Amino acid sequence: MSTKAVIGIDTSNYTTSVAAASESGEILFDERKLLVVPEEKRGLRQQEALFQHIENLPGLIGNAEETLRGLKIKAVAASVSPRPVEGSYMPVFECARSFGSSLAGVLGVPFLACSHQEGHIRAAQIGNGIEGRFAFFHLSGGTLEAVDSKTGAILAKTLDLSFGQLIDRTGVKLGMRFPAGKEMDRLAGEWNGTDGLLRIPRSDTKQEGINLSGQETFLMQRIEALPDPVTDMDKQVVAASLFRFIADTLAGMIRRIETQYGIESFLLAGGVSSSTVIRERLAETLEGGSPGIRFGKPQYCTDNAVGTALIGKDRTFG
Repeated sequence: MSTKAVIGIDTSNYTTSVAAASESGEILFDERKLLVVPEEKRGLRQQEALFQHIENLPGLIGNAEETLRGLKIKAVAASVSPRPVEGSYMPVFECARSFGSSLAGVLGVPFLACSHQEGHIRAAQIGNGIEGRFAFFHLSGGTLEAVDSKTGAILAKTLDLSFGQLIDRTGVKLGMRFPAGKEMDRLAGEWNGTDGLLRIPRSDTKQEGINLSGQETFLMQRIEALPDPVTDMDKQVVAASLFRFIADTLAGMIRRIETQYGIESFLLAGGVSSSTVIRERLAETLEGGSPGIRFGKPQYCTDNAVGTALIGKDRTFG
């Protein structure tokens, strides 16, 4: 007897993803491929990313061919916009929309559209038991935003750069390949103690919007002043300083939301939240009066189609 399932597709800025969830919520396959960013570049143009998604999707579906043969596909879901609000648009998501709707048409099943952010929220909920009203922090390469799970209202956001962009730009300036998050997290974790850390200017977390461009300028200037070539120790100091700053800024944002809105539960997801250094520092900073903070599982914090597939599962099977 074939297993009933829903296919999910996500084509974000830097990852092509395809997944499937069963009627019971089991993840049957999870295929992803990072987009290729040329060395020394800090990102991709939308048309460059779109082309790579078109190239990647058939191969990812092919990787899951054996699993797919044993499934009875009941719907195809796709992330078609960055956020679930009117006017939210990014060309890369048109690839998921086009491929997903075409696949649904061929299979003769419903096509279900959702947003990339909704997919992140759904994937982050796997296995952590969070319920009721909570503030969801979306901390990815291009997004820094906290939304109310009940109303969808934005509780906090960046007015310029995201944490992910600040990490990647700093990493590239230090000579790393883009995206630099994993390497920066490793380096930050190798630095012991607080001696020698840079005093990155604090962000004002008392308001809904924060600015990070000043911190970028500060870091770029400090890196330019380092000896060439930059030593591993210098890289560790810069990375540890930056990740500490991010955790402390997040702590300030969380405290404000807790006080202003009375929200006591927080769910953090997106690639930045998968950092072990940031998680440990955040727990240390909020110790004693810590609100209920939960993190998505690391494998479901980065861009993926698992949340999209689960949204499709929820809508199809309840």
